[in-house]
Amino acid sequence: MEELSHEDPSVLLEAASEFALYPGVQNDESVKNLLDRFPLPLIFSALQNKSDVPGLESTLLNCLERIFRTKYGASLIPQCMTFIQVGLSAESQSVRCLACKAVSSLLDNDDKVDDAAAQLVIDHGIYPSLLDSLTHGDELVAASSTNAIKSLASSPKGIDVIFPANVDESTHLRNVAANCSSLGRVRVMALIVKLFSVSSSVASRVHNSNLLNLLEAEVDSKNDMLTTLSVLELLYEFSEIPHAAEFLSRSTLLQLLTTLISDASVESILRSRAIMISARLLSPEDLSCLDESNVNAVLEALDARLESLKGQDADECEIALEALGQIGSSNQGAVLLLSSSSPVARHVVEAAFDRQGRGAQLAALHALGNISGENRSDHSKLLNDTAEECLRRIIYDTAGESPKLTPSGLFLSVLRQDSEVRLAAYRLLTGLVARQWCLQQICSKQEIIDIVTDAHSESTKNGMDARYNCCKSIYNALSALDTTHPSLIKIATKLQEAVRRGPYLSRDRMEAQPTVATSDRF
Repeated sequence: MEELSHEDPSVLLEAASEFALYPGVQNDESVKNLLDRFPLPLIFSALQNKSDVPGLESTLLNCLERIFRTKYGASLIPQCMTFIQVGLSAESQSVRCLACKAVSSLLDNDDKVDDAAAQLVIDHGIYPSLLDSLTHGDELVAASSTNAIKSLASSPKGIDVIFPANVDESTHLRNVAANCSSLGRVRVMALIVKLFSVSSSVASRVHNSNLLNLLEAEVDSKNDMLTTLSVLELLYEFSEIPHAAEFLSRSTLLQLLTTLISDASVESILRSRAIMISARLLSPEDLSCLDESNVNAVLEALDARLESLKGQDADECEIALEALGQIGSSNQGAVLLLSSSSPVARHVVEAAFDRQGRGAQLAALHALGNISGENRSDHSKLLNDTAEECLRRIIYDTAGESPKLTPSGLFLSVLRQDSEVRLAAYRLLTGLVARQWCLQQICSKQEIIDIVTDAHSESTKNGMDARYNCCKSIYNALSALDTTHPSLIKIATKLQEAVRRGPYLSRDRMEAQPTVATSDRF
């Protein structure tokens, strides 16, 4: 069969195509069957010969990729290191991409007992070729090489190669970034973020190698808006990493973001991304690892920016309000927003009940729902006494300066708006009703009770769920009072009936009624 395949590549093409296009997951047995007919050296030879058979190269590459994904296929990769070396320097981007994926499969399927796979990569000088593919390959090659290097970082020997002790090594990532194009530099910085996410120990090596400074310096320079925006996107990804916060106190990232938020001369999109990144960094429940002065500086910058945005850029205003909601989703974050003499949360409350800008109002209502604890557990819904008093005062002051005069009037006004605003209002009341003053305000307006108990008011699942959760929260808060007041008992009964029906039943369940009729006969 091997000789036949050399003379007639179409036989190999047919078998490889059938294997590559198989709709299910290929197992070790199917791989063995294929390689019994067409050994790997034969497939590699067909690739190198560049036959004129249309589609041969792409089909063989897809076939090899599926082979290497299996446990058995990955076990054969150590025998193919020469092919991987050649593939990483091939002119064909598809071949380079496959070679990178083969390295990933080799490392991911290693038992990690003696770092044998990482040692193979080191012995065959694969890492410099991966770096070259990262900086000079196309988008798919760069992504595949990034994944391979990330897999290499999961092994002790691999970490030592990626972070050499000698900072003058050509493969040191700082030197690689300094000697490539702007696109290559962004890719190196993307790799740094990926490496940082592997584990806390790898993140420490990244930090100790001063590689995060590359991203900070790029943001600080603002030489190229597109490059700066790309780096901000990477920092947005960085802010999602669970262990990122513990390294922030040792970096200048928050200071740089604060400066960017405060800079009215830069593009709005750059400020908006800086606001979103800052919000993510300040959203964890425990902020003790962050420097308090840096946190306060971010909040002061957001406060000043929102103050200057009144009546101006709607998009940036919405993003800033959403950011405050993200910060306020944690108990500690909400306390921060309500702790200063001029609390930044006042912007959220004012916008939540202002119908001048619908997008900003929606963002503010959801943000205020987060601050009030809608998405927090029952034991962490309420804040400390100072923050609670501040929240109550801001809402009462906002109501007093509006035609509605009372918080209950504000609540009713948003519940009477369109479905999206109502959904946000349900979330707000679900969180706020844990406060007795809010419960009193809700019960003082029969119209509010009528809306939250009306199963016909919402037509979407999300709306029905939000209305039901709001109704249930009000009922639970009222039940906890153990009141004997007739009007409150009447309200509690109505709420209990609505809770009993559930979120989706618009009327009481109707029992099936049998129908008796004379049978039709032919």
